[in-house]
Amino acid sequence: MNQPARADYAPNIVALITDRWRERADQVVMRHADADDRWIDVTGGEALATVAAIAKGLIARGVEPGASVGIMSRTRIEWSLLDVAIWTVGALPVPIYDTSSASQIDWITSDAEIALLFVETAEHAALARQVAEDAESPLSDVMVIDDGCLDDLRAAGAGIPDSLVAERSALATLDSPATIIYTSGTTGRPKGVTLTHFNFVRHTYGIQDELDDVLLFDGASTVLFLTLAHSLARLVEVALLASGTVIGYCPDARKLVPYFASFQPTLILAVPRVFEKVYNSAEQKAAEGGKVKIFRWAAKQSIDYSRALSTPGGPSFPLKARHAVADRLVLSKIRAVLGGRAIHAISGSAPLGERLGHFYNGLGLQVLEGYGLTEVTAASHVNRTRLSKIGSVGSPLPGFEVRIADDGEILMRGDMLFAGYHRNPEATAAAMQDGWFHTGDIGHQDDEGYLYITGRKKEIIVTAGGKNVAPAVLEDRLRSYALVSQCVVVGDAKPYIGALVTLDAEALPAWLKGHGLPEMTVAEAAQDPTVREHLEKAVERANGAVSRAESIRRWEILLDDFTVDNGYLTPSLKMKRSLVLRDFADQIEALYRG
Repeated sequence: MNQPARADYAPNIVALITDRWRERADQVVMRHADADDRWIDVTGGEALATVAAIAKGLIARGVEPGASVGIMSRTRIEWSLLDVAIWTVGALPVPIYDTSSASQIDWITSDAEIALLFVETAEHAALARQVAEDAESPLSDVMVIDDGCLDDLRAAGAGIPDSLVAERSALATLDSPATIIYTSGTTGRPKGVTLTHFNFVRHTYGIQDELDDVLLFDGASTVLFLTLAHSLARLVEVALLASGTVIGYCPDARKLVPYFASFQPTLILAVPRVFEKVYNSAEQKAAEGGKVKIFRWAAKQSIDYSRALSTPGGPSFPLKARHAVADRLVLSKIRAVLGGRAIHAISGSAPLGERLGHFYNGLGLQVLEGYGLTEVTAASHVNRTRLSKIGSVGSPLPGFEVRIADDGEILMRGDMLFAGYHRNPEATAAAMQDGWFHTGDIGHQDDEGYLYITGRKKEIIVTAGGKNVAPAVLEDRLRSYALVSQCVVVGDAKPYIGALVTLDAEALPAWLKGHGLPEMTVAEAAQDPTVREHLEKAVERANGAVSRAESIRRWEILLDDFTVDNGYLTPSLKMKRSLVLRDFADQIEALYRG
């Protein structure tokens, strides 16, 4: 479908979303869970009224057009209501990760000149007020969602006329800044990425055209748990609200699987770790019941069936028969875990891996991998339902041009390119060269424009023998093993490739039971011969994806996992590689002794 002329787009994000809410005034557009995890429906009309009331409160509170307003919260319905209300008054909502420290809050509120910050909890408020005590901080007003601040806004804005809200909602043009999103930062201080209303509006039109069979049908729905402080979740939020796809909000990722069962989404939006966890949990449950061999057989039939779907002859009759049996015994149960209605999934932020892609496709859930960065409004590529190439991140979305540099770096330009780094022209100039954004990722395209990611340019390992090794290939395969939580591949200027591995403490008890082993701590398991034997086999399987010169020769288990809380993962679950390499330098050196 051809894209409309610029004049035919919605004039800004507010119109894009609220026009859909008016169309669905009596239909459900959002759902949120109460304290007992029962879903509460919100219609388009109710959403419009709530946002208008909050917008009046913001005006009464003195929020001016163009001002930055911070939001620091987990993904909950109040986040979206505030987001749209802030846009409605012509201001810029600026997200802050709910896991942020006082120093991180200080940096973002100072850099974005945030005077008013909405936080979720009293603990968040204490951190924010600590920042506000600094005489040089622009932060002066902290409102707490858990303390009913949205009701306070409604009350404060009771005397503001509807006409003023309508006037303010029309102030932003397509060229106006819409938000500043701070990269979670695997190294250094986060940079503020300025995105415009046009970035989001244009992107939403293109996504709707390309994924109409995923988003634009009656009954389309999804559970949103990805943190809205991240650019991908923010784009997803806007695209879903503008499409009428019903959003169920999940603030607590630990409740995600139960919410799948009760909400019954048609679309699963997740990162690869969620798909890995669902698979590994099912395998461990089968092991506990003495049925692990049946599970693995069924998984193989699902993978074989999916692979056969892309061959000229399709699945053979015997394979269809085996697949039908596998579906009755195992695959249907996994569909039920995901709610029973999901037919599509979108996976991003890291590679899913071919094995899991085929496994889910074979059980009837088409996983569409995608790719993007904050600087390109979160998503530049995605596989399509009509042509999905497992192992790729799909072809470019409308509005993007892509080329591969001589050194393999992926370069992009187009309508969704960011307006620049906030108050950082030097960083903007470094990222933008000759009109092309340098992504820092390396990969290649096939003849149909489908992109395959190899890894991060700055993470490429060059061994002492001069071999270039992309660690992501090995790390992703190793993380897919049920017992492994995280993995970092090392070997820069070393004679061979090594790896540090952490164990999944949650999966460990079931894994031990399934293998006839007694209960153990992570420290005990790290030294257990059987555990190490199985990890060695997992390493050998991972090595099957690379040449011998790129393969892992030695590895060791770390007793402490890499987490967001201990600072080794970003809030979007990307590893802070430089920090890991620095703090575990002794363990890395030990891989090359003796």
